[in-house]
Formats: sequence, C-alpha cells, structure tokens
Amino acid sequence: MAFFNKLGSLARQSISQKGQVPMVSMLNSIRCMSSSKLFIGGLPWSTDDQTLKDAFSGFGEVTEARVIMDRETGRSRGFGFVHYDSVENASEALSAMDGQNLGGRTVRVSFAEERRPPQSYNDNHQGSRGFDN
Repeated sequence: MAFFNKLGSLARQSISQKGQVPMVSMLNSIRCMSSSKLFIGGLPWSTDDQTLKDAFSGFGEVTEARVIMDRETGRSRGFGFVHYDSVENASEALSAMDGQNLGGRTVRVSFAEERRPPQSYNDNHQGSRGFDN
C-alpha cells in the first residue's frame, strides 16, 4: 500500500509541475520502495539495537535492527536501520510507524537508500586548478 501511495504522490507531483519530474527521480523512488530495509530517524538517544527491534517487530520478522553509533563518543547518532524479511512487512511498518512517538520523540521512517560509492578527490577535481597533468 505504501508503494502505491508513493507512486500516486509522484504522479500528482509530475502533473502539478507540468510533467517536469525527472525520470531518474521517479525510478530511484521506485527502486527504494522495493527494499525491505527502512531508515529510522529521530530516535531517542537511549535507543539500542534491541529496543529498536522490539518497536518494529510487530509488523513482521525483523532480520536486523541497528542503531548507528558515533565512532568517537560511542553514543547514538539518533538514527538506525531495520531490515525485514519481506518488502510487504517493511511497507506495513513504514505506514504505521512514520510520525509516531517512540520513547518521547517523533520518529521518521522511510525506505533506506543504498549508499553511493565514494568518489576519490581526483575524480571530482581533475584539472580544476588549471595544472597540466
């Protein structure tokens, strides 16, 4: 159901912008919605992996729940990821939990986007200083 809501939202947006929604944007949205991995933002600082798993396990089998921790301080960064065994369970959790209160804070839930591979400095700045290589 979340998939169709998002698709309808994209279609309405393209109509309101006279068809100017980039195809890449639409395809990326559809790709993300086929994932069973959710991004959870706005987590209380006290949330740990088990608390996150418990909060989202009512919507299906959670295969992994992970709160992202700061490398230097060891404290929560306030966001995490929940993996489900199916796209349907992830969609149901997204619909039910986005904007809900968890531990006194309103959480934001969306489909997780895959990380882009990092680009090297040279890929972005080759020839930008006018030096001959």
